[in-house]
Amino acid sequence: MTIPRTYGPAWRQTQQAHLSLGQLKVMSAIEQCRTATLGGHVLRCSACAHQDIAYNSCRNRHCPKCQSGAAKRWLEARQADLLPVDYYHVVFTLPAPISAIAYYNKAMIYGLLFEVVAETLRTLAADPRHLGAQIGATLVLHTWGSALTHHPHVHGIVPGGGLSLDGERWIACKPGFFLPVRVLSRLFRRRFLEALSKAQAAGQLQCLGEYAPLADPAAFAEWLAPLRQCEWVVYAKRPFAGPAAVLAYLARYTHRVAISNSRLMAMDEQGVTFRWKDYRAQGRTRHKTMTLSPDEFMRRFLLHVLPSGFHRIRHYGLLANAGRRDHLQRVRAWLQVASVTTETQGAHAEAGNPSTPPTFVCPDCGAAMIIIELLARKPLIRAPPQPEGAA
Repeated sequence: MTIPRTYGPAWRQTQQAHLSLGQLKVMSAIEQCRTATLGGHVLRCSACAHQDIAYNSCRNRHCPKCQSGAAKRWLEARQADLLPVDYYHVVFTLPAPISAIAYYNKAMIYGLLFEVVAETLRTLAADPRHLGAQIGATLVLHTWGSALTHHPHVHGIVPGGGLSLDGERWIACKPGFFLPVRVLSRLFRRRFLEALSKAQAAGQLQCLGEYAPLADPAAFAEWLAPLRQCEWVVYAKRPFAGPAAVLAYLARYTHRVAISNSRLMAMDEQGVTFRWKDYRAQGRTRHKTMTLSPDEFMRRFLLHVLPSGFHRIRHYGLLANAGRRDHLQRVRAWLQVASVTTETQGAHAEAGNPSTPPTFVCPDCGAAMIIIELLARKPLIRAPPQPEGAA
């Protein structure tokens, strides 16, 4: 993405009072990604002696250039978790008023969103009136809409069934149906507002700017009242074509942040033009283009920088990291499916290891290219030390 390199330095000077350290680090990483600043390798083709330079990636999780490789490794590492059942795609979205305060409370509200979504799915699935089973889910946080606006929501991929409450058999969903969406929405709304009220009462919610009055409990309760009556967007899509389609779809959501380079169309004197999807429209009119000034484009992109150390992919229930292997082995036994071999697991582990050396192919003849020289990182330019007594 050349936009931060072209306009970033000047924009940071004007916005430095409004940018967090995390946002500054993301801008710096994207600007330096695959440039001489980060060093690289000199490559030579083993067949035709063609030479090329491959600069190192920044590997920042917000960088559009670096995420395709991470998504591919994640996809390969998750192959061992597939079950021969239908999979369902569920989406839980926060209403606009809560999205607005979420920007000032990212770690708390995003974490709360994960917890409440997982609790809602597991509670309703365990109810004998619905499924009566312990389920598993992989949840992925999205904070953006197609136009890069702040729009926090969670995508979930859920196997179509679960373990019986006594852990002795597999209970499958009804064909083509997971859980009632209307009941999911109501339970999600109630549990989230209860948890948000507790956080505000405990002083864990920052109320800044125009939301400063919400620090008062009475004002906060009045602000919450309409949110208890409005509809919260929750839906479940029909089953995917099969397990392979599930992972292919999910991989597009796991390591993408805000926008991919493929959606960028132009950067000129008019601004930055990119493709976006208007979900309120139908048919061909749904796919549109938008042009933003470089400053507005960077502002919207940086809305989605996550707090340091925050995990945007989480596994719950049967798919939780602690007991996933044992749970999946038991389910495969009941479904009479052979377990994944040790060799296959080792291959997936190797594929998911980011330290696996990359392979390079000659653009002229297609032969393998070998590294003949390492290029060191350029040292950071620092201001020379001032003599003692200098102002």
